[in-house]
Amino acid sequence: MHASMQNEPLVTLANWQEPTQLGWAFQNMREIIPTRLIKAPAVPAVLPHEQRDLFVPGLDELLTRTYTDGFLVMHDGAIVSERYFGALKPATRHLMMSVTKSVVGCVAGVLADRGLLIPEKMITDYVPEIADAGYAGASVRDLLDMRTGVAYRETYTDADAEVRVMERSNGWAPRRDDDPVGLYNYLATVQGESSHGGEFVYRSADTNMLGWVLERASGVSMADLVGDVIWAPLGAEFDADITVDVHGAPVHDGGMSAALRDLARFGDMVRCDGSAHGRTVVPEAWLRDTYDPPADVRSAFAATDNEAVLPGGWYRNQFWFYRRADGTPIQLCLGIHGQLIYIDRAADLVIVKMSSWPDAQNVTFLVDTLRACAAIADEFRAGPGTR
Repeated sequence: MHASMQNEPLVTLANWQEPTQLGWAFQNMREIIPTRLIKAPAVPAVLPHEQRDLFVPGLDELLTRTYTDGFLVMHDGAIVSERYFGALKPATRHLMMSVTKSVVGCVAGVLADRGLLIPEKMITDYVPEIADAGYAGASVRDLLDMRTGVAYRETYTDADAEVRVMERSNGWAPRRDDDPVGLYNYLATVQGESSHGGEFVYRSADTNMLGWVLERASGVSMADLVGDVIWAPLGAEFDADITVDVHGAPVHDGGMSAALRDLARFGDMVRCDGSAHGRTVVPEAWLRDTYDPPADVRSAFAATDNEAVLPGGWYRNQFWFYRRADGTPIQLCLGIHGQLIYIDRAADLVIVKMSSWPDAQNVTFLVDTLRACAAIADEFRAGPGTR
């Protein structure tokens, strides 16, 4: 394990999520937790660079205040600003946290297009082992939109909350004697709480259950699925990786680490309806449905506390959305401790921010970051020659 200076405590499985250790840990997950490699293609797709100054008041202060590790702005497929802070370098893999979920959601879209996955089918059609658990009776669609009724609390500050039990089971923290051994063994213990298909409730367990379904539907591990159907077709420049539990099961809800530019490639592919450098990566119909979902998806979100932070929003296929004051829809990939991909189709804009916030969640940091992204988008909507 790592000690950056003499007498500084080592970064270990027990302390890597402490505020003083996050900056190093997020860039060195392979030294803390077992991982599986996600291979980049031998020849990456070219990313054009068109450097441009960003005239956004307070942007530098925001990036410093919100513990930014990397910040990249891409307009119409070209990088216009790319900044690295601290130890982060272009080739460094940074933990994506729940931005991983959006990648998994795109894998689901590819498998559905190939006829290997039917979102309307029951989870038990793919994973019969959970027939006696809380996920029984839920559909794959319920997982994709986080509308299951299982008992699960995403309360990061409570060591006894289900999210913390799950992470101890999947190897992200030392396991207690009464914790299940392995991620899938944990999912088989999850109990029911309410009916499936109701309001949106953010549950990372749903993404892990989805990943298990996708592996069963395809017969391929998630690390290989991401590599084969997303990373290689995307033309990624660098390898990525994903943490795995003691049995080798990937942590689908937040275990990927990747380089900043490759996350920009992913975001731009989504912006372009699934297309990257002239080829289809994710089916356009899947992303169009994500961007323009049925009305009940919006109503399932509107009834929750998320509406106050992401007004007019929804959650579909493992992506977040909200509407700006002028009604412009913004697509987001979000991860705790400040991971973000911001996609504004109207401005042909993708922004990626990798961070190491001391706290898992910080509404002020998120809202301020979204405002800064909107200000950048307004610059590009205004067009050249406006300053």
